[in-house]
Amino acid sequence: MKDELKTRFGHTSESIAQDFAEHLKYSEDADVYHTTQEGRYTALAMTIRDRIIHQWDKSRKTQRANGVKRVYYLSLEFLMGRATTNNIINLGIEKEVREALSGLGYTLEELADVEPDAGLGNGGLGRLAACFLDSMATLEIPAYGYGIRYNYGIFRQQIKNGWQAEQPDNWLRDGNPWEIHRPDVVYPVQFGGEVQVIKEHDRDNFKWIGSELVTGVAYDTPIIGYGCKTVNTLRLWSAKSPEEFNFHEFNDGDYTEAVRSKISAENLSQVLYPNDTLYMGKELRLKQQYFFVACSLADIVRRFKRQNLDWSQFPKFAAIQLNDTHPSLAIPEMMRILLDQEYLDWDEAWSITHQMMGYTNHTLMPEALEKWNLPMLQKILPRHTQIIFEINHRFLQSAVSYFPAPPRYACESQHHRGIESQTGQDGKSCNNRKS
Repeated sequence: MKDELKTRFGHTSESIAQDFAEHLKYSEDADVYHTTQEGRYTALAMTIRDRIIHQWDKSRKTQRANGVKRVYYLSLEFLMGRATTNNIINLGIEKEVREALSGLGYTLEELADVEPDAGLGNGGLGRLAACFLDSMATLEIPAYGYGIRYNYGIFRQQIKNGWQAEQPDNWLRDGNPWEIHRPDVVYPVQFGGEVQVIKEHDRDNFKWIGSELVTGVAYDTPIIGYGCKTVNTLRLWSAKSPEEFNFHEFNDGDYTEAVRSKISAENLSQVLYPNDTLYMGKELRLKQQYFFVACSLADIVRRFKRQNLDWSQFPKFAAIQLNDTHPSLAIPEMMRILLDQEYLDWDEAWSITHQMMGYTNHTLMPEALEKWNLPMLQKILPRHTQIIFEINHRFLQSAVSYFPAPPRYACESQHHRGIESQTGQDGKSCNNRKS
């Protein structure tokens, strides 16, 4: 009985009704004269959340105490659906909740129907991510999901005169009672700038000095498995500016310029799938992908480093799964962290990265794969571009060792790369030899 839930939040219909009434009064400041359907839904959600929090905390502490390996699932989409009914069913208290609400004159359906669909996903890729999170919690696999906390989903559909009319999907308009804001979990993310070579630790080290800085702030949502033995976490990142507004420009009357950096930073987590037919849209999309990858890997590395283990133990601590090509920048970002911040050599850093990263492919159609203009990539992520080139170079070297090219092809390849042909013992250039 020592492990029993020592909290006032029971699972009987009476305790649920009591907690619901208290949330209406103390959390929503509602009474018989002033209450709304949205307020009643929020009170119900917080009532259910109260019964999840303890097990959520217990899951984290148990996993940390046992030093377990976690799955970190990186996805640009999570099509979660509505949390209220799912959490009630997984807790096994549907009958009690119905009885509690019925005694107060409400039904579960009318309150659950108020909840908007979370605007975090669009289709099969996002639904797969949501199912994986739910499944891992049910199977008691320690896991974190990482993504972006979009203010607006892809769009809200309306039919006018027989035609589709897209409206903004402001799913966070009335807040989200299922999430917990973590103002202490904050990471800086930089873009642009230049890469300098600095002599440190008896070697040449690359230092990326960015020209634009954005801050990622964490919002956590509990993901409970069926039976609620394990509660995992979906951690979403919201982009904020380190500086709310420029006080001097505001005082000078330039109000638009005073908040320009704030607007630019917060655009990163504004919309799921911004229109990328124009250059600015493509740039925003690339920044979105790096933003959430950088925050997520910084969070994973922080969690590992507090254990004071050797870096060779990192793959035993974390398995990072990339959901399609959107989080693929996680590979050069992990290499950058290990090379430039932790001062590992290339081979060790690559071995760790190779062991930790997994990849889910959803389609082989060329138009569905991520492709970026090289000047754009170099402008926004100059250090990552260097690392990507080096990965590619080493891969080609490895491929050649397994599949050596015919002499003529090798010489032509050298010629095209601008490398002078080597002269053979017979005094003739390689280009003149018969293959």
